Amino acid sequence: MIYITGDTHGDFQRIEKFCCDNKTKPSDVMIILGDAGINYFGDERDYIKKRFLKNLPITLFCIHGNHEMRPQKISSYKEQLFNGGIVWAEDDFPNILFANDGELFDFNGKKCLVIGGAYSVDKYYRLSRGFKWFEDEQPDEEIKNRVKNRLAEIDFKTDIILSHTCPRKYEPIEAFLPGLDQSMIDKSTENWLDEIEEKTIYSKWYCGHWHITKRIDKVIFMFEDINIIDFD
Repeated sequence: MIYITGDTHGDFQRIEKFCCDNKTKPSDVMIILGDAGINYFGDERDYIKKRFLKNLPITLFCIHGNHEMRPQKISSYKEQLFNGGIVWAEDDFPNILFANDGELFDFNGKKCLVIGGAYSVDKYYRLSRGFKWFEDEQPDEEIKNRVKNRLAEIDFKTDIILSHTCPRKYEPIEAFLPGLDQSMIDKSTENWLDEIEEKTIYSKWYCGHWHITKRIDKVIFMFEDINIIDFD
């Protein structure tokens, strides 16, 4: 089974309960649409989290969010192949996978393109209070080129796109933080995703980041809900 959910931010109680209620197996996959919160502190606290997650009877397939380290920057992570695409994993925690941005994965015979990253609207709040902020939170030019090249290889046709944030034209205005001047927000990732969305033929686009549950056209926003991914 292939399941999907939104941001977890280090809290996996709902996934633990879901695994128990649904009697999942390690061969089942839970896609987390960014901000899993597994590689956040960079110390023993992350390790304790991973030891807990290792015992869940499911494989976690995580998209990169904006509130977490990129596994490429952590020495214990190694590249490996999973469902036709590159993921990052640690030997001690083989059921915790981080998708490489721009990779194409095969889930139940369907092509799924992964595009992680986003801008943290709370960047300056975090910096002023000593909270974690990650400079490489958004996709850089290398990642953007990888995504474009991958799409060109498949004639800009894929079944599903899995991203953290959404294309600019689908931004959920009702989810904007009150009192935050939107003209001060870096929307370059969303603008770039607009370009991708306009050029690409796809069936569904799943994203997290916005902490809402809704659907606009073919774009599905997820947060705390857990669903079987819809491949139809």
